Amino acid sequence: MQKPIYFYKSQLVELDKKHTEISNRILRVRILRFTVFLATAIGIYYTFKIPNIPIIIGFVGITLFIFLVTLHQKLKGKRKIIETKKNINTIEIEVINGSYSELDTGKEFINPQHFFSNDIDLFGKGSFFQFINRTVTNDGKKSLAKTLSSNHISNISEKQKALQELSSKVKWRQHFSALESLVSAKKETSVIIQWIQNYTSNLPSFLSITIKVFPIISVVLIVLLILKIISFSVLLLWFFIGLGITASTLKTTQKLYTDANHAKDIFKQYYLLLEQIENQQFSSTILKEKQQEITSEDEKASVIFKKFSKILDAFDQRNNLIIAVVGNGLFLWDILNAIKTEKWIAQYKNVVAKWFETVSFFDAQNSLANFVYNHPNYAFPNIQKESKIIDAKNLGHPLLNSAKRIDNDFTIDTEQFFIITGANMAGKSTFLRTISLSIIMANCGLPVCAENYNYTPIKLITSMRTSDSLTDDESYFYSELKRLKFIVDEIANDNYFIVLDEILKGTNSKDKALGSKKFVEKLSKSNSTGIIATHDVSLCELAEEFSSQIENHYFDAEIINDELFFDYKMKKGVCKNMNASFLLKKMNIV
Repeated sequence: MQKPIYFYKSQLVELDKKHTEISNRILRVRILRFTVFLATAIGIYYTFKIPNIPIIIGFVGITLFIFLVTLHQKLKGKRKIIETKKNINTIEIEVINGSYSELDTGKEFINPQHFFSNDIDLFGKGSFFQFINRTVTNDGKKSLAKTLSSNHISNISEKQKALQELSSKVKWRQHFSALESLVSAKKETSVIIQWIQNYTSNLPSFLSITIKVFPIISVVLIVLLILKIISFSVLLLWFFIGLGITASTLKTTQKLYTDANHAKDIFKQYYLLLEQIENQQFSSTILKEKQQEITSEDEKASVIFKKFSKILDAFDQRNNLIIAVVGNGLFLWDILNAIKTEKWIAQYKNVVAKWFETVSFFDAQNSLANFVYNHPNYAFPNIQKESKIIDAKNLGHPLLNSAKRIDNDFTIDTEQFFIITGANMAGKSTFLRTISLSIIMANCGLPVCAENYNYTPIKLITSMRTSDSLTDDESYFYSELKRLKFIVDEIANDNYFIVLDEILKGTNSKDKALGSKKFVEKLSKSNSTGIIATHDVSLCELAEEFSSQIENHYFDAEIINDELFFDYKMKKGVCKNMNASFLLKKMNIV
């Protein structure tokens, strides 16, 4: 299998070639456009006195000029897509090489009260979200954040199949993201959806008939005027009647236009995205179901969005002086497009949100699939329903440098607890986050940073990072108690994998030891499973009392030639070597 970095580099070479070709085409079109303009002007000048010839030259010249302008815009759009794809591939090369600090951190999703996200650095600078996120739209980013933090453990095998399928469609994913990047919405899609869903028709119903009859009469009057059957004053009178009718609805149409104009750019771009989803062949159940959601109407969602986009484009022509005057006076242009807009909203207001959500879903899933593609050596969890919750070989943290990372084997049974002791900096906290993140990745359908990973799905809950709150007048200890109470309440209703790091830090040693023992005893009597890291070796005595449920493990540190040495390997037993005194002396603190 081709390494991802080689694919991205080959794509850059291919895209550079396409960029050069299309830039040359754009230059030729610009030259040709100027030539047509110049030739038309010269042709009209030298044939000005010849009957009909200047008109023909002008018509042909203007037609060709408009064609070239349109072609120029299309070519510029294609070049923009190529430039965006170049940027996409450049970013992937940088991330593979370990540089991703410039990507979106997702800091707005940081939530200290969440089940696990704050403890395992799921969001924020240097987070897993920053590493994995390639979403383009704000809705897609929210969808990805929700997926990572949802704690859903159902249909994992189907999630895996969907991501495996999407990961293989690299060029399709990149094209989809490039199209998304062209969206320049004036408002959030949620605001637009809310407007559409809550909109009620404000135009009188009789106008639906009026807009059909009025233009016909206008055309008839124009023909009669040309045939000199009626005078111009009759048409002029009819023209002012049209302006009067338009003026009577101006407040309503203006409000509708203002609101609709905010949605114009989104619908113009989203119909292309929906089209990409509709025209792609999918085999996995989840992707096919999502695809079906946008093809369940009489017409495809992309066609419906495209029609609305054209309606909004036509509505926007009211800003053209000729359309504003002649169009409204003879054809009730504003009212015609306002009624078309209201009719579309009334027909599709209940399904629009679902179609927007489908685009957001693929935006988020493409990020997950991109992670799958970039890590071909990671193992997809083997989903099972056995006594073991996790049985992993060479499990590591995906954000650590693979050349320096130390992996560990890890096996834990259902309703079993590990008490982990160890010296400072020996790797306990990193190991806790490795286990926690592997559970989240597995639940999302992602492959795990391991050689092999057998997994019985379980929800995660943690207490690793607690802080006091000055604004809530809340001490550190009370904050920690609240967190532990939260955990106790949750595990009473469901099974969880619990990860705790040094509980009851906010009290004295004796009180901490006694309280920690009682709390661990309570956990061991629940149906949950988990890991508890501590510096308090007295807690390890519980393994003797609950030998079938609690095991002791540790991370060691050795002093070799007056230097600390860590192997970052988890071992069975209780840690004997602590290093605080050594470090204080080594750093000349004491």
